[in-house]
Amino acid sequence: MADGATGLQLGHAAVLLAAGVAAVPLFRRLQLGSVLGYLAAGLAIGPFGLGVFREPETILHVAEFGVVIFLFIIGLEMRPSRLWSLRREIFGLGAAQVLGAGFLLTLTGMAAGLSVAVAFIVAMGFVLSSTAVIMQMLDERGELGSPAGQRAVSILLLEDLAIVPLLAIVAVIASATGVASEAAPPLWQTVGLAVGALAVVFLAGRYLMNPVFRILARYGGREVMTAAALLVVVGAAWLMDAGGLSMAMGAFLAGVLLSESTFRHQLEADVEPFRAILLGLFFLSVGMSLDLAVVAVDWRVVVGGVIAFMAVKAVAIYGVARLFKASEREAVERAVLFAQGGEFAFVLYGAALTAGVFDPRIASAATAIVILSMALTPLTSLAARRLLPKETSDPDGAEGVDRAVNLRERVLIIGFGRFAQVVSQPLLARDVDVSIIENDVEMIQAAGKFGFKVYYGDGSRLDVLRASGVEKAETVLVCVDKPEVADRIVELVKAEFPLTKLFVRAFDRGHSLRLVQAGVEYQIRETFESALVFAHQVLIDLGFSHMEAEETIRDLRARDEERFTLQLAGGDIRAGVHLMRGNMATPQPAPYVKPRHEGQALNEEAAEALEEEDA
Repeated sequence: MADGATGLQLGHAAVLLAAGVAAVPLFRRLQLGSVLGYLAAGLAIGPFGLGVFREPETILHVAEFGVVIFLFIIGLEMRPSRLWSLRREIFGLGAAQVLGAGFLLTLTGMAAGLSVAVAFIVAMGFVLSSTAVIMQMLDERGELGSPAGQRAVSILLLEDLAIVPLLAIVAVIASATGVASEAAPPLWQTVGLAVGALAVVFLAGRYLMNPVFRILARYGGREVMTAAALLVVVGAAWLMDAGGLSMAMGAFLAGVLLSESTFRHQLEADVEPFRAILLGLFFLSVGMSLDLAVVAVDWRVVVGGVIAFMAVKAVAIYGVARLFKASEREAVERAVLFAQGGEFAFVLYGAALTAGVFDPRIASAATAIVILSMALTPLTSLAARRLLPKETSDPDGAEGVDRAVNLRERVLIIGFGRFAQVVSQPLLARDVDVSIIENDVEMIQAAGKFGFKVYYGDGSRLDVLRASGVEKAETVLVCVDKPEVADRIVELVKAEFPLTKLFVRAFDRGHSLRLVQAGVEYQIRETFESALVFAHQVLIDLGFSHMEAEETIRDLRARDEERFTLQLAGGDIRAGVHLMRGNMATPQPAPYVKPRHEGQALNEEAAEALEEEDA
């Protein structure tokens, strides 16, 4: 294999793919996450491991497009109206976290003996958390769309914006200390380029993209559409980079501007495969960049810096989160998740080294601290989630939530998910007195915004049922989505309040059988009726008449009812299977050995039967 310094050969590509394929499943199996797997694999094959690659910076520059594409996809999901609704989180919460953590980390650096300017730049580089690590971890957990996930995205956007003034501050510090390069452009030129790049990306995304994609969709092929999608991402990133801004910010802005385009889903589908591969490559290259020689020589500085910076930053983030009314759990999780440096630190430290503010030893040690903090984040986050108590909502401390006490309505609804919300409408339309209890605090608060008064209560507890007025209720509607909980409620009501009628939402056929055997007044499988209406409309669309479709649905209902009766009587879920219609061809019986002579009819009736069979 060629030396890593001579460029990327086919063998190098094979090693990169093999490292990711081997490490990521192993680390996921150990519940350590894919990010740590990529980082470990990169360290193993890098210049300080097996030495397959000598210049990881070359790969890092290419792999950064994984982060860029990731931000573009996030932007496609973030419509301008939604982005505007997050303005307080971006410029309020995000700015407070950056300034608060930056101040405390600067003091920490000064306490370690660094000058004010150097401590400030080291601290602010560490403040800029890794967009790639945090986004990947939130994506793997399925939390990107949650309120807490959206707040995390808002903070990351502000940090991406912060790189611009920080780079300008590095230039100012270099000028003030007399070490600035004469070739450095003036500040007004830097600001002008940044504003111009933003304007070009905005105008192109607003007025040019849709007409171009319409032409390509009509006259180009699939590969041309894919190339155009990548051109949008790379072009926006390049413009922002040329203007001195973040490439990821440019891709995000392009995604936001195209989020309302009719080609949004096509764009996302086209660039998603590149995102996954390049993002993994980015983590591999970060792992390769960890200079173990620097760690070995300055291990006290590096290890102490990692511990001190991560601890101080976590404290600052926790304080800001609590100040902005975040829950205890969310504040802790955010502090652990953001308590690391990120890829923008490499840019800031590189600029400080070029400008002469940093010497090479400080730049190497600071970079090693950032990389180690990125590698430790999946571990610290996993440990925090395991040590934190199981997440529960406190109804007494939640706004607009009351416990179920002394309710006396005609109908009691237990559970207020999507099923119960529909069930309640006809009852309320006829002015039936209804009490509703639910044990999900967020659901109760959401229902309150739409005019529903829902009380907090666990319907599987006898004391809660009494407080909810089950003794006075004429009918109880059990609409919970877990069959075992529904069974428990039915058992309690039947044992303690035998005169109360029970109408129960069934999960599936087996659950329906158990409910009938338990003696409920009425049960219905939650998807049965909607599936029949769905199938009826499909038949109509396929050209069958309304009469034919209705006759088919009636026949299906009769068959299903007969099957249900047989299953109930025999206690076997397989009973009545002959009444179901399957899509497998019925096999025709055939003799083991074909007879030599064809069959002959012995009378006229037999001849007619054979003719009918042939027909």
